[in-house]
Amino acid sequence: MKNQIPMTIQGIKKLQKELIKLKNIERPKIINSIIEARKHGDLKENAEYQSARESQSFCEGRIKEIEIKLSNANVIDVTKFLNHNKIIFGSTVYIKNIITNKNIFYKIVGNDEANLKNNLISINAPLARSLIGKKKNDIVKVKTPKGIIKYKILKIKYI
Repeated sequence: MKNQIPMTIQGIKKLQKELIKLKNIERPKIINSIIEARKHGDLKENAEYQSARESQSFCEGRIKEIEIKLSNANVIDVTKFLNHNKIIFGSTVYIKNIITNKNIFYKIVGNDEANLKNNLISINAPLARSLIGKKKNDIVKVKTPKGIIKYKILKIKYI
């Protein structure tokens, strides 16, 4: 059985878009750079050639990585679940830090989709793990390096 990777629909689309860009734009650009660099002579001392080969290696590695992730993706469309008002993968959760009284929201996503600046937290983050399965008005405790932080769940959306 393959190792399934949970992803949202947005996460799958983002990886597919990156894969298309790598294959159709970056790869041909790198190949042209290698062809040009070869024209400059001795490849052992040719910094342009070495740089282009490193770029090619990175690009091909990333293509392979994305293809593996896509083939193992378990796409979860949170809008299609009967969720019984519980927090699940893909939920958008509005919470309040009980100590600071600050409100914030996060969408729980896969590792590749996580981006704290965009309020996307990984399913493997301590906060997300604490929230999974909880309901509105529940209080969760999250262990952090600065100590335990308590949050109250204000709202759950499935968007």
